[in-house]
Amino acid sequence: MTTLEWVLQGALALGLLVALPVAVRLERALTGLRRDREAMAASMKGFAEATREAEGATLRLRAAADSAGRGMAEQTASAQALREDLRFLVERAEGLADRLDAAIRQARGTAPAAARPAPSPVPSPVRSPVLSPAHAIPHPAAPPSLAEEEPAMPRTRVEHELLQALIRKRVS
Repeated sequence: MTTLEWVLQGALALGLLVALPVAVRLERALTGLRRDREAMAASMKGFAEATREAEGATLRLRAAADSAGRGMAEQTASAQALREDLRFLVERAEGLADRLDAAIRQARGTAPAAARPAPSPVPSPVRSPVLSPAHAIPHPAAPPSLAEEEPAMPRTRVEHELLQALIRKRVS
């Protein structure tokens, strides 16, 4: 072997010795990338699953919101009907209170409210009227009173209390 061959073989051996640690580091880096790729694939699968769950939750939330909206619409419609019923009852109670007021005034012998002079502009303190026993709910043994003059329907306790409140409001 000539010196040139020895030099070339020495250079080749030296190059291999220098390349060996670089190759080992490259192998480790490639192994890490493969592991990262597997972790990335697992992350992508997890992300896809989370996306599907979020879409399902969104659909369920939308269905719940629609259901709640329909329920609120039904309650609103029911409340509208109840409001109309209450308005009717209030109008009826006002009519009954007017009739009762007229009957009381007639029984006491006083003029109707339209014929009386207007109240003074100075406000008077609010006081509740003192009602006589004749204005109370009649007992079975009690003589007939003005409350019994209305034919047809007997009054419930709530109707009676409402009429009393309306009378107190008008008197004060």
